[in-house]
Amino acid sequence: MSINDMFASESVGHPSRREILRSFAIAGAGSAIVTAPWNEALTALQGRYADAPVTLRRSRESRDLSRDRFQSAEIAFTGIDAGFFRRHIRTTLHQAGAVAKLALCAYLLDVGFSDAWNAEHIRQDIAKALAYANATGLGLDCPHMARLAAILTPYWKWGYPHLIGDPPMDDGGFSPEQVCLLIRALLDRVHDATGHARLAHGGHQHATIAS
Repeated sequence: MSINDMFASESVGHPSRREILRSFAIAGAGSAIVTAPWNEALTALQGRYADAPVTLRRSRESRDLSRDRFQSAEIAFTGIDAGFFRRHIRTTLHQAGAVAKLALCAYLLDVGFSDAWNAEHIRQDIAKALAYANATGLGLDCPHMARLAAILTPYWKWGYPHLIGDPPMDDGGFSPEQVCLLIRALLDRVHDATGHARLAHGGHQHATIAS
């Protein structure tokens, strides 16, 4: 089964993220406050992580910042895609963590999270960023991605050199190629959900991986 098949379809009987956000106009210097049906899921996550409450507020500024973060994620991904970060899995995971954070924060900004809230509460926690994104309609419920997000959290740990005598770090058994495939699928999904334009040199094919 492809990764896209796992999350491309919306749950029957529930409005899609785009249908929900289409009902909120973004005009001039104003903004739109996004409420149900995500309040219950957000409240549960905030209790789980002991995070400060968040009010989702969409604006032109957050939309522009979201687009910038997404394009930065695409630029950062080109090194993985080209093979520059695939010689060692640690290097691949470190770069993948940076790309994942940019992509997921791009989604969260687009749906109404503030940049300040993300900076304080997400930091380098890819698993938390993915949880909040899924709670607000990203729909990336692929178990492979959830496992990779846990391995990447916090992704700074993969940037440190491994010294003799250091305990082995759990890389989840992922190969660099599998990590590349999953991060490409994440970028595809954020692109599909936000509508942000791909970079001219992106040209990614939608990723697939065996279930």
